[in-house]
Amino acid sequence: MTTTLAHQLADYVCSVRFEDLSKEVVHEVRRRVTDSLGCALGAWNEEPCAIARKVASEFSAKNGATIIGTAHQAPPDWAAFATGCCIRYFDFNDTYLSKEPAHPSDNISAALATAESVGATGKEFITAVALAYEVQCRFCDAASIRARGWDHVTYGAFSTALASAKLMKLDPEKTRHALNIAGVGCAAMRQARVGELSHWKGVAFADAARRGVYSALLARSGMTGPAPIFEGQMGFEKQLGVSLGDVGEKFKGAPAMILNTSIKYWPAEYHSQSAIEAALFLREQIEDLSQVKAMTIESHDASVDIIGSEPEKWKPETRETADHSLPYITAIALIDGEVTEKQFQPDRFMDPEIWKFLENVKVERNTELSAMYPGAVANIVHVDLADGKRLTKRVDYPLGHAKNRLEDFEVEKKFLKLVQPTFSRDHAAKIIEHVWSMDEQRDLHHLMKLVRVH
Repeated sequence: MTTTLAHQLADYVCSVRFEDLSKEVVHEVRRRVTDSLGCALGAWNEEPCAIARKVASEFSAKNGATIIGTAHQAPPDWAAFATGCCIRYFDFNDTYLSKEPAHPSDNISAALATAESVGATGKEFITAVALAYEVQCRFCDAASIRARGWDHVTYGAFSTALASAKLMKLDPEKTRHALNIAGVGCAAMRQARVGELSHWKGVAFADAARRGVYSALLARSGMTGPAPIFEGQMGFEKQLGVSLGDVGEKFKGAPAMILNTSIKYWPAEYHSQSAIEAALFLREQIEDLSQVKAMTIESHDASVDIIGSEPEKWKPETRETADHSLPYITAIALIDGEVTEKQFQPDRFMDPEIWKFLENVKVERNTELSAMYPGAVANIVHVDLADGKRLTKRVDYPLGHAKNRLEDFEVEKKFLKLVQPTFSRDHAAKIIEHVWSMDEQRDLHHLMKLVRVH
């Protein structure tokens, strides 16, 4: 009988050990945990994060996991959801660009919750995170599902189920059933990311992570799931209208896909990062901003399709729409000279003067830039001045891109800036130090205590 993709994935995940990971991968996991914790703590007070925390806190568990920022032990699937909402909500966590763009550090909430609930070591946690990145990124390379109307977080239910199964030390058979259970109910609609965006844009993966952990919990206790989940008559490929091809053959050797992912330098949708950098560069060339009459952004197809084509992008009425609007993000970078959380407050993105400026912002497709994607995430920004002069700047690899990496101190600086309102610099340094030595930690309990907000 032909070995199914689920069999291949289960066998692979069960075979990988911490000792197989390269030093570069281990170090990169530590960097991503630092980055993700910063994003989570920075967004901790945001409305959807508070809602998720309130709901999750209504449930307690004897062998549960800590909801980030609290001392409350919830069932691990609910803890993964609440923590995942925080990691993702600012749209500041890392990115992988491929046929299907994604944010693989979204997997970290599931790994944190599961690892804590089972008393996993730091090495086991690092291994699970590296595996989750490997699975999600390989799936993103295999097929685009957004074109079929499905959200990228659909792949996340598989990656988080496998990471959780690894941490629970399930055998290949139970690991396969965790995949089967996750897959049968995981398909998420792309409507989460089109039109007027809602809270759900920032919490959709957290829900997928919850389902992934839940699937592994059920499989651990002996629950079986339908198979073959990918190739079946009514399986994943048939239902979503895609072919995953030979993706199963790619899972050989130690996980390393995390090295191909990128860290965000600004809290906005990743395809806008190079446009932000270009706009900030051009701002330095302009003595009087009142002389700016128009802006044109040449971008690649993925960028235009995702954040630069719908009319709502020119009149954002929610934070979620604003941070997914190429015209707004680029314009506000030029006008304000920065892109921080302040630029995504309602009084800024709904300012009538900003909306008036956006009437003169155009987004155009550029075939050369499209051909370079996803290897590059390029934008060209043109600014037209009242005297007829046109200023232009092109950026292919923005700060933090896999080909333009942030230094460790820059990752730490980002973390410190995000947690500054909550923790003293000394306490924040303790968190960073703990994460840098994560592979030496016996469990995750102390880390979760360190990130307690109250």
